[in-house]
Amino acid sequence: MSQSVTRAARILDSLAAEPQAVVELAEAFELHRSTMFRELQALERVGYVRRRKDGTYSLGVRLIALGQNALSTLDLREAGSTYARQLHKTTGNTVHVAALMDSTIVYVDKIDDAQGVRMYSRVGAPVRAYCSGIGKVILADLDEPARDAILAGTEWVRYTEATITTREGLDAELEKVSAQGWAVDDGEFEDFVNCLAVPIRSSAGVVGALSVTAIRMVQNLEQLSRHLPLMQQTADRIGRTLG
Repeated sequence: MSQSVTRAARILDSLAAEPQAVVELAEAFELHRSTMFRELQALERVGYVRRRKDGTYSLGVRLIALGQNALSTLDLREAGSTYARQLHKTTGNTVHVAALMDSTIVYVDKIDDAQGVRMYSRVGAPVRAYCSGIGKVILADLDEPARDAILAGTEWVRYTEATITTREGLDAELEKVSAQGWAVDDGEFEDFVNCLAVPIRSSAGVVGALSVTAIRMVQNLEQLSRHLPLMQQTADRIGRTLG
């Protein structure tokens, strides 16, 4: 991949996180402001970014449309949509559905907490495999070469005191997850959030996972665990729909 294409992709990734000004992007990418401005102009011309009234840039409508088109082709998102919303209606929690796509785990659906609590995650974004319930429950279902492929290049960032920061520690955790059939995120990425996740399997094996997530002060893991039978039933239904 050429340097210019790689840089454009990184700029889009950066803008996906939050709108930013030319000067912010120039500093982040160690480019002259005029160079960054030209990059943004080129992306704006094809509709991949747009300039906002306050002078910052965000993702453009064309890129968002392309992303939605790509997501609409994903069998797991389509198969799980109705069931995920039924689960959300019963639990009231934030529900995530993620798909295993080659060597990447990606959020393909998200239904926000009924109380309006917003989580960091977004549809289309990669899952942090080593410090998320969804990531761990998928990894636990894979053989070592497949795990290696997903974890290749992982930067073992310690987000909280509970974050697992070594492959050895993660492998030990995955043994437990494999035995019990479900995984948790007990404040491992954000210390005020916890979640419970179960795998989604089709005839091809593990294809993704779903989770329910809550603010720990509102619902702790013991309270979330009451939803486990329903979550497993939901995951089974999605898997059977996939075939």
